[in-house]
Amino acid sequence: MSASAAQHDQHQQHSPGRPATAVLANPRSERVRSVSRLAGRPARVRAGAFLAEGPQAVREAVPAGAVRDLYGTPEALERHGALVEEAARRGATVRPCTDEVLAAMADTVAPQGLLAVCRPVDVPLADVLDRRPRLVAVLAEVRDPGNAGTVLRAADAAGADAVVLTSGSVDLYNPKCVRSTAGSLFHLDVVTGVGLAEAVAGLRSAGAAVLAADGEGEDDLDDLADAAADGEGPLAGPVAWVFGTEAHGLSAADRELADAVVRVPLHGRAESLNLATAAAVCLYAAARAHRPRTSRATGARA
Repeated sequence: MSASAAQHDQHQQHSPGRPATAVLANPRSERVRSVSRLAGRPARVRAGAFLAEGPQAVREAVPAGAVRDLYGTPEALERHGALVEEAARRGATVRPCTDEVLAAMADTVAPQGLLAVCRPVDVPLADVLDRRPRLVAVLAEVRDPGNAGTVLRAADAAGADAVVLTSGSVDLYNPKCVRSTAGSLFHLDVVTGVGLAEAVAGLRSAGAAVLAADGEGEDDLDDLADAAADGEGPLAGPVAWVFGTEAHGLSAADRELADAVVRVPLHGRAESLNLATAAAVCLYAAARAHRPRTSRATGARA
């Protein structure tokens, strides 16, 4: 390492929220290596931290108070000045770095100038149950990070209160999973590492009907939506949707835990829907049933 590179990468102690003054310039430094290792689960567990890459993820992480350290090129820090100030105000340490350093830290090829090291944001199942949720998505051993993140994003868009990733599901903080949530990870409660039976029992005790989504289900989603329009059926009240894996769906034992097994009707010639699409359809059906209806005659709330 050259003397100039060592000087650029020199670490000084900073008070929380105070920006570092030296620009990190050595992509092989231990600080940079320690951040890049957060792409792997063992390092995330040891550090109690994960990566959020790019302005969109950082923009959602900052208001949630999740950002511990914010790295960015000088140009990006200036361009997103208000966001950087908010991160610092909330206690994050801001550290300028070169493009080369940022690329060495990031899991993506193009992190777009900003990268945050964040604190875990998952919550205990008991906290979710105490809030008596109206709509919850439960992922039963869903191992694909892209699918899990996309379902979480759909749940957020549908106004769900929480997402539960059962034991055996993908690590919530896998970089691809975090990216797939498009920031929704920081918007709603997420529970990890609980058994499906425990999650179902808890959600049922909190007043939710438990519906398993499966292509071979006996109940048709359209029929349930029609009933909910009249204030009847499970969609009319709090609902917890259980989704299985893309390839194998839910096991017979998992389906037995639910109050009903529901299929999404296929009106065209498609053989099936992928997990994320089916989850979005189911979650929006419940969200629509929960939304106050408007009288066509008067425009008043029903």
